[in-house]
Amino acid sequence: MKADRRDELVRVDVTGTAHPVGRVASREMRSRQGAYRLLPAPPHVVVMRFAGRDGGDAEQALPFWIAGEISKPGALWDLVGMVGQGNWTGELVVVDGQATRSVFFERGHVVGAHSTADKERLGEVLYRYGALNREQVAAVADAVTPSLRFGQAAVALEMLSQDTLFHVIGRQTEEIVYAAFAATSGTFYFVEGYDASRLAYRQKLAVAALLMEGARRMDEMECFRARIPSSLHVPARAPGRRGVGPEHALHAVWEAVDGLRSIEDIGRHLGQGEFDTTHAIFQLLQAGELVVHPPRPEGPEAVVAIFNQTIALILAEVDKHQSGRDVRESLASFATAGGVYSALFQDAGPRPDGTLVPAVVAQNLARAVGIDGDGSLGQWLYEYASFAMFIAEPVLRAGGRSDVGAVARQVAELLRPLAPET
Repeated sequence: MKADRRDELVRVDVTGTAHPVGRVASREMRSRQGAYRLLPAPPHVVVMRFAGRDGGDAEQALPFWIAGEISKPGALWDLVGMVGQGNWTGELVVVDGQATRSVFFERGHVVGAHSTADKERLGEVLYRYGALNREQVAAVADAVTPSLRFGQAAVALEMLSQDTLFHVIGRQTEEIVYAAFAATSGTFYFVEGYDASRLAYRQKLAVAALLMEGARRMDEMECFRARIPSSLHVPARAPGRRGVGPEHALHAVWEAVDGLRSIEDIGRHLGQGEFDTTHAIFQLLQAGELVVHPPRPEGPEAVVAIFNQTIALILAEVDKHQSGRDVRESLASFATAGGVYSALFQDAGPRPDGTLVPAVVAQNLARAVGIDGDGSLGQWLYEYASFAMFIAEPVLRAGGRSDVGAVARQVAELLRPLAPET
């Protein structure tokens, strides 16, 4: 994390000349060659507006309205409400360190969204909603060309209908919007207008409705996670219970529970999203009809998937108290001292949210570490995540977090499948 931040540094010397220090800063400044006008800003912020190649303002860019830092959960809610109530038309860009998300507005409605997050790409969303399987996603990806987008390729290959594609794109747009609204750190900016060619399909989602639903999801998912730590957990029918009949609203979910499918699998089986599936499982759990078991890891990538859920949760919590950098630096020191982690994590991360690339870890495990089984991997990642929670607890207590114990229990539940046998 420290190296990443230095990559973005720009130094201003006594003459007022700006010098990029890091690689990211150098790349970004090279892509912005030309003349700029300095705009009023606080002493600790520099805002400059492109004024054409020679300063004559001959080249016009989209009007820049507002920008800032995200310093706490829900920081964007008021801004988005203002965009909706003011019937603004333009693009809101949210950069949270893990992904860049763009939300396109038109007269009080969201008409589309883009995201660089892997989970929010169209192929992944189609897979999660059960519209395509993994083999089909790979086949469609191979058919994509500069003139043929992923969704169009899937329809052309007759793997799904135009109606199904449009429906899932709507769900994808909502997921990107909710993720952007829920950002706990990072930066944002809003520009008037947008390039309409970036929207392959246009939606028309009311901003007010999205804000209300997003707030509900944030509150309820936090409640769900106390009993259902992740979408990888496996629900099973409670012994001695009769279940729910065909007339019950949750009958389809009940029927999909077989003690083997995870919540993620059930959502894919039913063609519905993670939130709706988790909500239904939670209701059946509250009614005593179900119990929930930890995920069953099979192979290194499954072990890493459990670890990723856990470490992302821990770092998201400390990021809310602006202490994520310190925790990440302590984890980096722990990994360096641990010996095996350098080889294990090579080219696999950790990414800004603390997660690792499962496939790369699996390769490192077999090649650099020289062990094919996942037993030792589970123990190593268990120790790493346990240390993360150990150093996170005092941060959360110092930040006034009253339910640190609940967070610790949730982490322990997530890590249970990786815990060494005693």
